Amino acid sequence: LSLGEAKNLPTYPGPNKMRDCYCTVNLDQEEVFRTKIVEKSLCPFYGEDFYCEIPRTFRHLSFYIFDRDVFRRDSIIGKVAIQKEDLQKYHNRDTWFQLQHVDADSEVQGKVHLELRLSEVITDTGVVCHKLATRVLECQGLPIVNGQCDPYATVTLAGPSRQSEAKKTKVKKKTNNPHFDEVFYFEVTRPSSYNKKSHFDIEDVDEVDKMEIRVDLWNASNLKFGDEFLGELRLPLKFLRQSSSYEAWYFLQPRDNGNKSLKPDDLGSLRLNVVYTEDHVFSSDYYSPLRDVLLKSADVEPVSASAAHILGEVCREKQEAAIPLVRLFLHYGRIVPFISAIANAEVKRTQDPNTIFRGNSLTSKCIDETMKLAGMHYLQVTLKPIIDEICQVHKPCEIDPVKLKDGENLENNRENLRQYVDRIFTVITKSGVSCPTVMCDIFFSLRESAAKRSQGDLDVRYTAVSSFIFLRFFAPAILSPNLFQLTPHHPDPQTSRTLTLISKTIQTLGSLSKSKSASFKESYMATFYDYFNEQKYADAVKNFLDLISSSGRRDHKSIEQPILLKEGFMIKRAQGRKRFGMKNFKKRWFRLTNHEFTYQKSKGDHPLCSIPIENILAVERLEEESFKMKNMFQVIQPERRVLYIQANNCVEAKDWIDILTKVSQCNKKRLTVYHPSAYLNGHWLCCKATADNTPGCTPCTGGLPANIQLDIDGDRETERIYSLFNLYMPKLEKMQEACGSKSVYDGPEEEEYSTFIIDDPKETYKTLKLIIEGVGTLEQEHAQYKRDKFKKTKYGSQEHPIGDKSFQTYIRQQSEISAHSI
Repeated sequence: LSLGEAKNLPTYPGPNKMRDCYCTVNLDQEEVFRTKIVEKSLCPFYGEDFYCEIPRTFRHLSFYIFDRDVFRRDSIIGKVAIQKEDLQKYHNRDTWFQLQHVDADSEVQGKVHLELRLSEVITDTGVVCHKLATRVLECQGLPIVNGQCDPYATVTLAGPSRQSEAKKTKVKKKTNNPHFDEVFYFEVTRPSSYNKKSHFDIEDVDEVDKMEIRVDLWNASNLKFGDEFLGELRLPLKFLRQSSSYEAWYFLQPRDNGNKSLKPDDLGSLRLNVVYTEDHVFSSDYYSPLRDVLLKSADVEPVSASAAHILGEVCREKQEAAIPLVRLFLHYGRIVPFISAIANAEVKRTQDPNTIFRGNSLTSKCIDETMKLAGMHYLQVTLKPIIDEICQVHKPCEIDPVKLKDGENLENNRENLRQYVDRIFTVITKSGVSCPTVMCDIFFSLRESAAKRSQGDLDVRYTAVSSFIFLRFFAPAILSPNLFQLTPHHPDPQTSRTLTLISKTIQTLGSLSKSKSASFKESYMATFYDYFNEQKYADAVKNFLDLISSSGRRDHKSIEQPILLKEGFMIKRAQGRKRFGMKNFKKRWFRLTNHEFTYQKSKGDHPLCSIPIENILAVERLEEESFKMKNMFQVIQPERRVLYIQANNCVEAKDWIDILTKVSQCNKKRLTVYHPSAYLNGHWLCCKATADNTPGCTPCTGGLPANIQLDIDGDRETERIYSLFNLYMPKLEKMQEACGSKSVYDGPEEEEYSTFIIDDPKETYKTLKLIIEGVGTLEQEHAQYKRDKFKKTKYGSQEHPIGDKSFQTYIRQQSEISAHSI
């Protein structure tokens, strides 16, 4: 997600009219991300990106704009809600959305499980009447109002000439998944003599057809404003004529008059760019043919005839191809030979040595992506401490005389900036020993390719490497630390300006260009750069580049310092280390490095508990029934000690489980079975075993790949590549035609084929044939899977409640497909 900006927000009723606003991202109603607060603005610019795996089903992706209030609860200005089925409409397009009002009806979510039974009752006097039994079994996923949910349901039978009184269930406290299991009886038709042979008379049938059963859900509030509406369901009784009893799940709906069609107030609008992908991943064997063709890419001569290079040729954006290719090759340990092969080919095609790797080619996008994945920890260790300091201290560093604020001194600002640049330059050039091996191997191969191509120019060995490590790795990370996970949010404008000036200077220092000062358009930058014109800076850059691009580097494991992987507040339950004492829940600051998992009272305090990584035997989800709390997981240690933790939301819970599993993956004593529920009141809630040392009753979930660096699913990346090939099938076919045309015709190239790089038409054609066959086979598998799923799906089940638009759309598509195939 890219959260751009909001504009034209309503003015604040106070004298200064401005607002302090932030935006949240929610799956249904669960907040998974929050932007920084932009103060004193009605057109706040956020410029924040957020990426997440979605670990559960959802119906709406929602964005709420809040106005911060120091004294009261922050107030909601408005929201944008996009239905899951509509996400494709806006895929990867900057779109302005109107903000909508937030009220009880716009917040309806969740589903209800009902059973209806219409039966004939013979009274003592021998007359027949019809009764309706309505059983409200349970609800799931109800909205939480003001931090709590104490739901109850009311059931009413309504018709044109009658309205029964509302019958009410018991209130269920502190749950948004209440189990009611209560039955209510309603008299549907008046008693009549028993000669009707168990059928309604005409009058009765008409009346029954017009009747409806109405179920409303409410939150029992202790506020003076009354109970809050959570959603309703209206069901006409006529569908009970086919079958006298009916049981199903239904989605709750807003009230009929809920979204009143009054002219909405203009609440302003929000600019968003949403990229949403959903892949159905088969088991590994399905992908073998396509995966094998892709993994052989590095060995194909020429490399332009390989499957991976062809993917880069047909995709609209090289980035689209680079992301899954890099992840797949990293997973199978083939990234260095593949990048070496495409880099070599690019160097041969480049006329001017000064422009090597400067374009947005497949090579540069693949190296960018590899650095971003493999170099994330490296950036954290190198830059994070000083970036944090710059964001917190707010030293003035503006050196453009035009932009100076009142009271600022140009010389002081220059000195502040010079110190920051000096410190960052030093930590970068001294960090060569920490540079990840995979990056060093790639830089070694780039250096070799560039040196062969331009034997007369010695500097090209350095510029080939510096154009990546400085221009495309360190400089962008300093400029936008939030995109490299160095800061949680986009920095404020003053800090952002400081980082821009530092980034420009570091970029120029790293580029080793002959006339440095001339490379700046702004005279104030050229003047500032005079500080750094000494030879020692150029020597430090060359020594650093030599170290990270030499093949035989010394092993640096012996001097490895702990790498911080993740930290944040969560709630934990006491582990029962003391024999007596309450096992209550407390908020703690958790910190995970590649050495240990610790928690303390708050950030920076002394750890209260430290678990060495080798003592983490399993990390698994904890079922909600254990403590009636969502998003819980457990860290299992030796001697059956378990730490129960609650994360803030489902995305965060998944992130913690994944990263803890990843760092403990290679532990020798990892468990194979675990208990999915807690041990309470003398027994395990899951298997009811009474001994607390009973081995687990459920197999542990499959671990992540053992290479500790990266959590990559090779099959998922192959599925993504299949989707891209499938999307660009017309281009693959066009490329086949181009190969045919080239191999039989030597004249000037046809214009429509000139966009493809084809060095060997025969080899390229052979690869294209294999790709198209592999994609065709997978396409048939997907179609078969969808047909099988469609046959098995029951409308009205818990997975597909009645009222689910996405399922109805799917039914419509399937009926169109089957009609078409007939």
